[in-house]
Amino acid sequence: MIDKVIGAIQDAQTILLTTHRQCDGDGLGSELGMYHALKKIGKTVRILNVDGTPSKYDFLEPDKHIQYFDGSYDPIQDSDLALIFDTNDKRLVEPLYQQIETHCKKIVFVDHHPILKEGPRPTSDSIINVSAASTGELAYDIIMGLNIELDQPIACALYTSLVFDTQLFRYVRNSHRSHEVAAHLLKYEKQPAKIHQALFGNFTAAKLRFMAQALSRIEFYFDDQLAILLITSKELKEMGLKIDDSRDLIDMIMNIETVEAAAMFRQDNETDFKLSLRSKGQFPVTAIAESLGGGGHPFASGASVKGSYPDLREKVKSAMAKHLELISAS
Repeated sequence: MIDKVIGAIQDAQTILLTTHRQCDGDGLGSELGMYHALKKIGKTVRILNVDGTPSKYDFLEPDKHIQYFDGSYDPIQDSDLALIFDTNDKRLVEPLYQQIETHCKKIVFVDHHPILKEGPRPTSDSIINVSAASTGELAYDIIMGLNIELDQPIACALYTSLVFDTQLFRYVRNSHRSHEVAAHLLKYEKQPAKIHQALFGNFTAAKLRFMAQALSRIEFYFDDQLAILLITSKELKEMGLKIDDSRDLIDMIMNIETVEAAAMFRQDNETDFKLSLRSKGQFPVTAIAESLGGGGHPFASGASVKGSYPDLREKVKSAMAKHLELISAS
């Protein structure tokens, strides 16, 4: 399957790279690593993302290679190929995806998320490998398959992808493979501690105050095995924070000893919520997310949902209950 992607890149001269909206370290690292690699073999490459990059990723692109569809960008020119990283669902690339379909001869998704049972299908030449711990590992394989020599910018970007999605190797699905890739990358990226600090250790005072307030509102159920939290976009805005500043909350909740699963709702308006689901591994949460129109990884999934918070919370509680009861009985 990866040979198809390599062939598509070899046949293309003009290539557009992008990732899902509300981009994260995996998507950004993958596209930036690929950008630097393809420039080395003479390709005409540009990155055009749906929306802006959180400031904590500034270290990744000192030369500001990324343009944004929701901001100032050069008109999209006809391209031979579009590579879309870290999603296989075109809806997460809208409204940019409509322009990609118009202007790009071939579209390839490079991703490690399961394909949704109900939803749009990725293009036929796409590479979807759910055994990869990060999309960055797939980008690494493509770059190696193209016989492109690594350098510091490529290694920095791909290492960022890998450590972000594995949370510093806490969530590694393929055992030694992720560590082997990281070891190779670290021959070129000599300051991994700076990457770790930028991704996981640069909390502002405002972010800590927000997190303290939010964590004090956690609701626990089923003998503290399930934790549910509601936050709002309004409170983030009032404290001068961005959506990205709320990402760490659910991972902090999962550090609680008794918690086997967690759900975090972010309320964007009266009836629109972004739901994040996590499990420590005793049971997958993907099916719950898919039943609500979302998807993701077995133990880290999400969905955009509509309704009243009490009703949505009850749906999640009920879906989690049968799994947690089995754990308690074992």
